[in-house]
Amino acid sequence: MPQIGWFEILIIVGVAIVVIGPKDFPVVLKKMGSWIGSIKKYVSNVQEEVNNLENENFEDKSQDIKKEKPKNNE
Repeated sequence: MPQIGWFEILIIVGVAIVVIGPKDFPVVLKKMGSWIGSIKKYVSNVQEEVNNLENENFEDKSQDIKKEKPKNNE
């Protein structure tokens, strides 16, 4: 996985300021932050739902095992 250092981030920010313009750059950063926040919330909700489903399946299986009676060897 590629690693980005501070120098590369500085270059990207500099190019972005030149391309977007210094007036609109803060607006773009705010919008990107909003998008990233929305994506993080969505991913968190999906992970929570998956965990809930896994817990429900585990509880159902454990209840089924408890309901089964051991077989007597007669």
